[in-house]
Amino acid sequence: MQPSYGPARRFVKQSYLPPVRRLWSLAALLVIALSSPSVGVAQGLPAFSPINPVAASRSGLSFLPYQEPRPGRWMTTFEVDYASTIEDNYSPPADYLLDSELLRLRLGLRRDLHPNAFVLLESELGGAYSGFLDGFLSWYHGVLGVDIPERDRRPTDEFLYNVELPDGPNIRGRPSDLFLGDLRVGLGVRVRPGWQSVLAFTLPTASGPAGYGRGVVSFNLLNTLRAPLNPRLIYEGSLGVGATPAQGGLAPVQRKLMVAASSGLRFRFWGRQSVYGNLFYHSPYYRGTSLPALDRRDLSLDFGWILATRLGYEWRVGLAEDLEPGGPAVDLIFRLGGGF
Repeated sequence: MQPSYGPARRFVKQSYLPPVRRLWSLAALLVIALSSPSVGVAQGLPAFSPINPVAASRSGLSFLPYQEPRPGRWMTTFEVDYASTIEDNYSPPADYLLDSELLRLRLGLRRDLHPNAFVLLESELGGAYSGFLDGFLSWYHGVLGVDIPERDRRPTDEFLYNVELPDGPNIRGRPSDLFLGDLRVGLGVRVRPGWQSVLAFTLPTASGPAGYGRGVVSFNLLNTLRAPLNPRLIYEGSLGVGATPAQGGLAPVQRKLMVAASSGLRFRFWGRQSVYGNLFYHSPYYRGTSLPALDRRDLSLDFGWILATRLGYEWRVGLAEDLEPGGPAVDLIFRLGGGF
């Protein structure tokens, strides 16, 4: 049965477009600023965290790669993620639809305090837009023979972020140009070579509209294990536990305690070039909404290509697919990153 959208689901045409020129200008300036010679970061998997606002606004858990000792210098990473989302859940009277394109630009700094201890700081910019990728993705899914009926029911390149629950709490998210995200501060300890634990806090510094920031301090313990299987193959896995107090309109259905885990491989197939794949699991963010996209676990696959330079820098290009709950459709994330 096709869902009946009713008056609450309005297809609102938005004029917002991602600031592509500004984004590339910022990325170019960032690369130039960070390109002074140094010993680069270690060869592991890229960091990963959910970009979907109903997830990112609830949890500070993520995959954080093992941080090799680099005494006496600041280490820098940057990531640019751009996601196209179409999630459509309708279980009367509950209703959730997210049709958007999302930007996240993240800058991370780390410095060793001791051979076995370090501090880290991460800041980010975000954005939410009507976008421009719907036509390309419809063609792409057609080539692959994948049918996305949720996309067919929506107008092209129009924004809608709406959550309505039976007992009244709801979110009506708005598109927004660049805004400041939550800040993350962490203290890490290398328990032994290849094994680290990081106590991390996210601070409610987000300046965007309601629904894109946590609004409270979150507490997270992130544990990572790295194991070289042979000179070309590296395994990296993680296990994290976190607590985020409930807040906002959806507070009655928000979970406060959550867990996350990941398992991935990086394979150097030729010269300094590698491919990687990382499976990331997160426990449910909400409960009792009757909407699978909110009440079920989150499972994502991050994969891509990495080039390591002679100076130790890294350049990464990747994609991430939201495997579960998936909407019933998919989230596709285009990823660009580097480490210095």
